[in-house]
Amino acid sequence: MGKCEQCIIKQFNSLKALTKEELVRISGCKTTRTIKKGEVIFEEGETINGVYCVKDGICKLSKLSENGKDQIVKMVVKGDLLGQRSLISNESSNLQAVALNDMEVCFIPKSEIIADLQKNPKFSFEVLKEMAHDLKEADDFIVNMAQKSVKQRLAETLIYIYNSFGVNPDNTLSVLLSREDFANIVGTATESAIRVLSQFKKEGLISTVGKQIRIEDLEGLKRVE
Repeated sequence: MGKCEQCIIKQFNSLKALTKEELVRISGCKTTRTIKKGEVIFEEGETINGVYCVKDGICKLSKLSENGKDQIVKMVVKGDLLGQRSLISNESSNLQAVALNDMEVCFIPKSEIIADLQKNPKFSFEVLKEMAHDLKEADDFIVNMAQKSVKQRLAETLIYIYNSFGVNPDNTLSVLLSREDFANIVGTATESAIRVLSQFKKEGLISTVGKQIRIEDLEGLKRVE
C-alpha cells in the first residue's frame, strides 16, 4: 500500500496542504480499494463516513430525478476528492457515484480529516477553494442546461472529454460512455442523444468505431449551434 506522504496524487487536491506528520497519520488509517467499471461507490442518500481520494480512473456523479431518470452532474477524475461536501455538511450524499472504468481509490475516515480541518487552516482554505470551484461549475451547468440546445451541450461534452481525458492510439476518445450516459449528461432522452450523434457523424464532425467515438473536426464541434 502506497504512503500518502509519497503519493503524487495529493498534489492535485486539498491534501497537498497537509503537513508531513498529518499525511503520515492519515496514511496509517486509510484503506485502498479497487472498484470495477460499473460498480457503485456510494448511493444517493448514503452516509459517507469519510472521503475518497481518486488514485486512478473516472466516476460519474448522478442524481435520480422524479421521473426515474439519471442526471449526470459531474465526472470525477484521477486526483479529485469525493465526498468532501457530505463530510463538512454532515449530511448524507445527495448524489450517487458509479465507476466509469476500473478505479483505484483511497478511503480516509471522517474522524481523521475533520481533525485536520479544525487544526490546519491552510488545509481548510484549500477545501474551501475546491468547494467554491464546484459551486462555480454547478452555476455554469445550470445556465448551460437552460440556455443551450441539446446539440450544443452534446458538442461541448465531446470537447470536454477530448480535452480532459485525451484519446486512444487510434484517436478514439479514451473514455467510453454509453449513449445513455451522453443523454444523462446533457439532460435529454437517449433517442435524442443518438439522433444528434448521428447528425454529427453525417456532418463529418465525428466518426465511430463500434461504440467508440473519434472526433474528426474539433473546430466544427465548437461552432455547433
